[in-house]
Amino acid sequence: MSSQTASQRFSTPSIVMHWAMVLLFVAVYALINLAEGFEKGSTGRQMARDWHSMFGLLIFALVWLRIALRVLGTTPPIQPAPSALMEKLAKAGHLALYALMVVLPVVGWLVLSARGKPIPFFGLELPALIAPDKALGRQLKEIHELGGNLGYFLIGGHAVAALLHHYVLKDNTLRRMGFTRA
Repeated sequence: MSSQTASQRFSTPSIVMHWAMVLLFVAVYALINLAEGFEKGSTGRQMARDWHSMFGLLIFALVWLRIALRVLGTTPPIQPAPSALMEKLAKAGHLALYALMVVLPVVGWLVLSARGKPIPFFGLELPALIAPDKALGRQLKEIHELGGNLGYFLIGGHAVAALLHHYVLKDNTLRRMGFTRA
């Protein structure tokens, strides 16, 4: 790969982390929706919820590596350069997505803690963050669900913006995060 091509793309670790997070988000959203299809109290429902929690907490663990890669790495320029307004909107959108990756898993962890439920993490049980409190657990669950619903719009908006850049504006935004050199 030429140095010019390399400088037009994010680093391979950044690209891998980006797409790994996409897959984890797909899994988290699919699992919580799948859980709703099972009868309350069923093994299938609990298994889907446990995997939802574990993948959500994995997002929380990996987002710190993602942030480190973002801070320590270089950001290839968008060519042709977007307007100042588009750059501000992109920064706000990315900040909101990073906040989602940090805050939503923590709130989910707090929900399980407040409900006195185990916090599974791939064979481990994480400690509760707060003492059981059913009323607080209900409030936190509402906040978690609201954040999850907001996530649909943030993630969808991010994907639509990438496609807009690629197909309408015809810049290199999407190619910078791709695995191919073209």
